[in-house]
Amino acid sequence: MIIARSPLRITLGGGGTDLPSYYREHEGFLVAAAIDRYVYITIHETFVDYLIVKYSKLESVTSVDEIQHPIIREALKMLDVACKRLEIASMADIPAGTGLGSSGSFTTALLRALHAHQKNIVSPQTIAEQACHIELDRLREPIGKQDQFIAAYGGVTCFRFNKNDKVDAWPAPISAETLHNLEDGLVMFFTGMSRSASAILKDQDDRSKIKDSSIIDNLHYVKDLGLRSLKVLEAGDLHKFGTLMDEHWQHKKKRSGSMSNPEIDKWYDLAMRNGALGGKVIGAGGGGFLLFYTEDKKRVRHVLREAGLEEVRIRFDFEGTKTLVQ
Repeated sequence: MIIARSPLRITLGGGGTDLPSYYREHEGFLVAAAIDRYVYITIHETFVDYLIVKYSKLESVTSVDEIQHPIIREALKMLDVACKRLEIASMADIPAGTGLGSSGSFTTALLRALHAHQKNIVSPQTIAEQACHIELDRLREPIGKQDQFIAAYGGVTCFRFNKNDKVDAWPAPISAETLHNLEDGLVMFFTGMSRSASAILKDQDDRSKIKDSSIIDNLHYVKDLGLRSLKVLEAGDLHKFGTLMDEHWQHKKKRSGSMSNPEIDKWYDLAMRNGALGGKVIGAGGGGFLLFYTEDKKRVRHVLREAGLEEVRIRFDFEGTKTLVQ
């Protein structure tokens, strides 16, 4: 039995600049944090002469090409996994479609488990690059690269997305005290809505490809916000970081009419009137989780719980994608 896991993530600044349609022209930058909510993949050899794949569906097939789950199918083909007598199963702490990068976490966990099965030693960079190759190149998903990279690396990490498709990663140079206070001040609530990130990101991707000035200028501004967010985190100025989160959200909403809705705006304004310094919908927008930074957690928690939202408490994960059992 092999068990691998990958953390989910939140973006702390610069989100959206990791799409190839933007960074291949202008270079992208963002800061992201892995959190202690995970996607798990298990693999074990069976005594039956077919492949068993378990996720929200159950598949029993005699060849890799018959697998309906696109990521599992392409990962097995890419790594040339020939053994038919395998059972692959997945589970997650948080459902898909909620903005925490679950697809990238799923793919990196799957790759880590398959490499463990083949007794390969691979780096986080390799896992992330292979995951991006599957999702962006083989499956042509109109998504970015941050989910795969932050899942593979873990921690609070900076990423530069270069024009030549290479990604540079390094730990954010933030003091232990600031990291502790940042972690302590972040609160996250489920809106009860899920959505397809691909649908929202495709619009951004299409507009970037035709060099729509409004989307390009917006992403330039968001990239600068990511760099400014890193600077205030380095300086330990979390109050300023909170206000930059709000500035980021206001610009993020301008990228698409699907980014928010009246109910999300109502909850956001409620939190801001009751102690939140800034916040945003995590991920592509349109649903999922609301994340806030506050110096008055008790007050923010009270009003949002009274409004019917469910809090999910989070801590940072510093291990990234790893094999738990081999």
